[in-house]
Amino acid sequence: MKPIKIAMMSLTHGHTRKYFQTLRDSPRLEWIAASAADDVVRQRFHRAVDGVPCYASAEEMLDRHPEIEAVVLASANSEHLAQMKACAERKIHILSMKIPTFDLAEYDEMIELVDRAGLVCQIELELHYNPVVERIKRLVADGAIGRVVSIQATNITLSPVWAFPWQGSPEQSYGRRVPLAAGDHRFRGGALCDHPHIFDLVRWLTGSRFEHVYAEAAPNIRTDLEVEDLLLVNGKMADGSTFLLDPSWSRLEERLPEPGPGWEVFPKRMEVNLTLSGERGTLMADCFGPNVYHNGAPRDRYVVQYTYFDEWIGLVDEFVACVRDGRQPQINLRWHRPTIEAMNACYESIASGRPVQLAAQASAE
Repeated sequence: MKPIKIAMMSLTHGHTRKYFQTLRDSPRLEWIAASAADDVVRQRFHRAVDGVPCYASAEEMLDRHPEIEAVVLASANSEHLAQMKACAERKIHILSMKIPTFDLAEYDEMIELVDRAGLVCQIELELHYNPVVERIKRLVADGAIGRVVSIQATNITLSPVWAFPWQGSPEQSYGRRVPLAAGDHRFRGGALCDHPHIFDLVRWLTGSRFEHVYAEAAPNIRTDLEVEDLLLVNGKMADGSTFLLDPSWSRLEERLPEPGPGWEVFPKRMEVNLTLSGERGTLMADCFGPNVYHNGAPRDRYVVQYTYFDEWIGLVDEFVACVRDGRQPQINLRWHRPTIEAMNACYESIASGRPVQLAAQASAE
């Protein structure tokens, strides 16, 4: 299969560095260029990547390289609509970060844009390609634990705000300044906006839709943030199964302007754990368990070395196949929209202090 000529826009998302390796190593991709409006970000890029030009604007990059077939939108959530419009005008396929937008009118405009232009638009939710998650899905489908009754899941990390400041900005993360609740000094746009994965996985593993959600935000452990960092979500699916989700920034970090070893204070900078209870048994999984830890520099504490890049390879392989075959990926804009609806409902629940019923959504099948 002919490699896809691909580029990256903005370079301000926390997953950008993971793409550096994937775009360089995958034989299915030919990395053409990158763009970043921030001088510091461009300097970091040039230190990390050789042989790939980095431009000051996406427009300059696309004008200089009309051969680009696809882009990774590694930008703040608030930039995605404008960037998708630019891609649609040039018939460039899109691999978007995990939150296209929280504004559902904008979301529908994105769907119309990519449909009219005939583009592939894949949403980057790499956990669907995690080998542990894939095995769980097979076991559930095979009836290993019977009908799923409940799911408990964590997606807990350190906070990326210090290296990627837009994630602490309500306007750039959530899209506008909306108070968490009356009398609360915080705004929507924090940990919940960073962790859609487990919401998507609940739909993915049950094959059902969200019926209602109830969410609470705890007092921040980072008191200087103006967005939430701790919250808990529970609710019920239309098939009767229940869920309890923790999508918090509950792992502490050194406030480094550039991610690297020693960033984490707690030995693990992230944990994605799943517990599925069924009528005939229980499945438990640590999706990021196979990591290497050592005690040493810097800062003489545990440092983690990740070993889970298989999921990124699977994600990119599907994207390339979809572009070449002219089909939509499993995690596309239409699939992901009910997850964004549920996350917005979580914010509504925090604001009201009550459960929020979701409108009927299309089945996850």
